[in-house]
Order: sequence, then structure tokens, then C-alpha cells
Amino acid sequence: MQIATLGAGCFWCIDTVLRQLKGVEKVVSGFSGGNIKNPAYREVVTGRTGHAEVAQINFDPAVISYEEILEVFWQTHDPTTLNRQGADVGTHYRSIILYHNDQQKAVAEKMKHQLDESGIFDAPIVTEIKPFEAFYPAEDYHQDFYKYNQEQPYCSFVIKPKVNKVKRLFADKLK
Repeated sequence: MQIATLGAGCFWCIDTVLRQLKGVEKVVSGFSGGNIKNPAYREVVTGRTGHAEVAQINFDPAVISYEEILEVFWQTHDPTTLNRQGADVGTHYRSIILYHNDQQKAVAEKMKHQLDESGIFDAPIVTEIKPFEAFYPAEDYHQDFYKYNQEQPYCSFVIKPKVNKVKRLFADKLK
């Protein structure tokens, strides 16, 4: 098993998207990339902890590669907007890849460069790529949020379209 830590705006979105993929064994929503130990959600959303909302996943590289996970990551959020995703604004909503080893760093940087060069996005990619240092799980009610709250407007209007996009673009990678 390997670990990946990714932030793509609200962690409810990236958590939901990654849970759908074959080879992903575990997903935990939490915080990483900041300078406060064991922050609570109410602290992170102030923007003063430096943390981003992220999902940390355990995956089987024999079933799904890190590169394939990043393909889904790049396509299910806007990596060109600094410190925001849609109406979600703040440094904790930034696009971030926290790499766990030199291979992950190389793959992330190569893909970012290739995507920028391809012109697939209308603006330069601002995704932060930095070494993983620590991960702090979010409170229980944030875990697998979409599964238990699909009727909430945020889930209907923000998360569900991402779920549908993954089903459309990555059907061969779904559980």
C-alpha cells in the first residue's frame, strides 16, 4: 500500500471522488500543509493555521498508480485558482499535492508541467507541490460526508457534478 495526500478545495469533494476509485482502500479527510499541530476545523477555516483541507488515501499501486490518481485529481477541481474552488474561498481551499517521496514529487511536477504546456486549462496551474510533513484527521462528521448528506445543497450542487464527471471520464477506474 502507498499513501497520497491531496487538497482540491473542500475535502468533502476530493474525499468523495477518491473513494470511487478501484485500488483506493482508505480515505480520510483532514488537514495538512500548515504549522499548527492537531488543529480543529474551526481553526483551519480561519486561515491562520496554514493548513489545507486534504484527503489522505491509502491505495494499492498494483491496482491504481499514483499518476492515475493525479489524473483524477487534476480533472475534478480547478487547479488554476489560487486559494479557492468556486464559492469556497480561503487558503485552506488551495490546490495542493503533498508528496511522500521523491517519485511522487517527480510525477506531480512532471504532470503539472505537461498540463500547463498542453493548454488544457485557460490559466497557469497554481497547485502547490510540497513535501508531506504531517496529517491531522478532521472531526468524524467530515468523514465520508457525501455518503451521509447527499440531500444537502452543497452535496447536490458542488459534489454531485464532480461524482458524475468521474463516472463519465474515468468509468474504467471505478469500483
